[in-house]
Amino acid sequence: MASLNQTMLELKNITFTYIDQAVIDGLSFVAQQGQNISVIGESGCGKSTLLKLIYGLYDLDSGTINYNGNPILGPKYNLIPGEDYIKYLAQDFDLMPYITVEENVGKFLSNIYRDKKKARVQELLEMVEMTEFAKVKAKYLSGGQQQRVALARVLALEPQILLLDEPFSQIDSFRKNALRRNVFQYLKEKKITCIIATHDSTDALSFSDETIVMQHGKIIAKDTPQNLYHHPKTIYIASLFGEVNSLELDGKLHLVYPHQLKLDPKGLLKGVVQQSYFKGSHYLIAFTSGSQTLFFENESVLDAGTPIAVRISINSL
Repeated sequence: MASLNQTMLELKNITFTYIDQAVIDGLSFVAQQGQNISVIGESGCGKSTLLKLIYGLYDLDSGTINYNGNPILGPKYNLIPGEDYIKYLAQDFDLMPYITVEENVGKFLSNIYRDKKKARVQELLEMVEMTEFAKVKAKYLSGGQQQRVALARVLALEPQILLLDEPFSQIDSFRKNALRRNVFQYLKEKKITCIIATHDSTDALSFSDETIVMQHGKIIAKDTPQNLYHHPKTIYIASLFGEVNSLELDGKLHLVYPHQLKLDPKGLLKGVVQQSYFKGSHYLIAFTSGSQTLFFENESVLDAGTPIAVRISINSL
């Protein structure tokens, strides 16, 4: 294994055009061994296409993708796309419907040492909480169950690079949180480089070393999730993490999250409550202030039509 400081994956100024539109446009970044990098952005921004290019499913128009100095090439050069050290989990899962869960997970494992193969499959099924379905054919599984099996399968041979496209999108919240912790802890322990395309801000905030923000096929921001969240440069970036308010104060535009606005009779921002949305631990209150609709968090429900005043949290600006 290479050291943690060695460059593992490097994309240099890559461009890919679909028909007559640039889906990936002059994109560059580096991923180190064992890093977890999340890629976020609106639908159609190029996240999934980026993963497919790294895997070698498409040919680049220009630029290069290298792993430890060796090029990753597309179908013009490789009859069978992909490299042995890269595994890619697509949104369609690609399971074999007429074989069992354990057979799907062990599909690419050697049959020479059957006991080792059986133990490996068992370990992976435990991680994704699918042991009770080991003998069930994949076609009988729900979408979320299929997604968990597909995740176990791509980990079976312990890739050096793992590409995940919305890997938890169909998994219910009851299982999703524990599964994410299990998977990302496993990747860290094995020093597997992971690039995950996601719409889920939890994937981007809680488990990523770095987060890439894409828009129109370009990288518009790349930083730690903490810095991106606390210091978003645009409303587009901030909105990827949830509701955000755009406030002009003292001639400057400020991006303020709902939790940074507090109900306060002496607050300078006046408005009228429009709606209260129950969020479990709090209510999200929508209110109008002038021509704007803004949001803040409150412990209790507020009736529509209630006049209010709020202040901006002192640490938000």
